[in-house]
Amino acid sequence: MVLKLAYIGLTMVTILFLVFIGFKAINESSRSSKRDKIKLILGLLLWQIFILLVASTDILKSYEFPPLFVITFIIPSFIFTGVFLYLNRNKKWIQSIPEHWIIYFQSFRILVELLFVFSVAQGIFNPQVTIEGYNFDMVFAFTAPIIAFLTYSKKIITRKVVLIWNYLGLTVIASIIFLFQTTIYKPEIFGSEVPLLPLEALTYPYILIAAFLMPTAVFLHILSILQIKKTKSVANTVYSK
Repeated sequence: MVLKLAYIGLTMVTILFLVFIGFKAINESSRSSKRDKIKLILGLLLWQIFILLVASTDILKSYEFPPLFVITFIIPSFIFTGVFLYLNRNKKWIQSIPEHWIIYFQSFRILVELLFVFSVAQGIFNPQVTIEGYNFDMVFAFTAPIIAFLTYSKKIITRKVVLIWNYLGLTVIASIIFLFQTTIYKPEIFGSEVPLLPLEALTYPYILIAAFLMPTAVFLHILSILQIKKTKSVANTVYSK
């Protein structure tokens, strides 16, 4: 029960952060802030309800291919991220969110990986998908506050480094998705004849990793990339004048 509450608690913290940066963006760029804030909260709330309802049916508890949790949660969230940020790439609100907030918050993935470790102890995950195996996301997440501090507080490194760091973060996430899939559909790579991901990992609240927490990390990476490119574009325009 404590572990389940920890997953839900981390999800709530992440939601609050998204609401916080969303409200800041809306306050500084929207002409109908109240309506937009309601839409933001409703969107996040409805997605959480959708995750809970789908997971409660146990239809995700299957090793069939293609994986239902990918079709139901990951692909839609990636499509939303791509379309939403592309359509808003030139909007004022993109720049109204302090860049360093987004970088610092990526350290929430340290907690995600710690939850993975505790989940292994309870037989919910296999060690292969944690820091004990081939999941190096915790190592990457530890660099988030370092990158943010050196870039935005000390100004020792440039935003170009942050840009590369964001792309690296997306690569790490892609490798984790691949890792999870191989433990299910190619377990022989790890010396097993049966899938290494217990079906319990596809139930609530553990499915929050694939359905919300991981997509949030992707969203923040792409948002940061857009911010940096936009800042660079504005700087070049000013310099050319």
